[in-house]
Amino acid sequence: MHDIRSARPRSRRRRLATLTAAIVCAATAWVGAPAATAAPAPADLTPAAAAGPVSPALITTTAHPGNQVALTFDDGPSSQYTPQLLQVLRKHQVKAVFCLVGEQVEWQQAQVRAIVADGHTLCNHTYRHRDLTTVSPADIEADIQQTNAQIRAAVPGVEIPYFRAPYGNWGQSPAVAANLGLRPLSWTLMPGDWELPGVDVLLQRLRDGITPTGVVTLHDAGGDRQQTVDAVDRLITEYKAKGWGFDLPSR
Repeated sequence: MHDIRSARPRSRRRRLATLTAAIVCAATAWVGAPAATAAPAPADLTPAAAAGPVSPALITTTAHPGNQVALTFDDGPSSQYTPQLLQVLRKHQVKAVFCLVGEQVEWQQAQVRAIVADGHTLCNHTYRHRDLTTVSPADIEADIQQTNAQIRAAVPGVEIPYFRAPYGNWGQSPAVAANLGLRPLSWTLMPGDWELPGVDVLLQRLRDGITPTGVVTLHDAGGDRQQTVDAVDRLITEYKAKGWGFDLPSR
């Protein structure tokens, strides 16, 4: 006959052993499992903030004070005169700003690349060199964007820090250009090289009009610019001998 008294303790012991084994297995499984990895923080999908607008104030000074002058060249590039100017500037180790017309850039891409390769700075001078006096802001913006696109088709990603309105007829373009991140670049002296007054007369006009920290506007396209090339060569030689520096415009 089965002893009920002895069976009860054995039954309790079996149940306890089974429970203990289950606990040990569960603990072993938990310890052996790889540690849980914290979920990665969600990626920041906020678009990078665009560069804010720059000042719409017209630039008329060099980047540095003192006997400094900035040379800027409008209406190019030209297959004939831009290379000559680049050679003169390279010879004298002077950097300048080239204000490019979009239509010229279309068929003179090699000259744009040469300008950039020599370390000069670019300026947007509109697509067709039109008077902006009565042009709407929307049309001005479209023109600036079209010109920038044409320039960057020649030199992808190139920086274009300045904008210059043809004839100095700015209209509403300073605010539009500034909102696009381009500083409106004006001048303190435009000696009328398009009048073809002769190299000596042009050089004297430059001497008479240059002031410390001034910005000079000349032309490397739009007509015969040989006098400009020759006058610039002589000007740089003369002014460097007098201790002047050739700077870029302020930014």
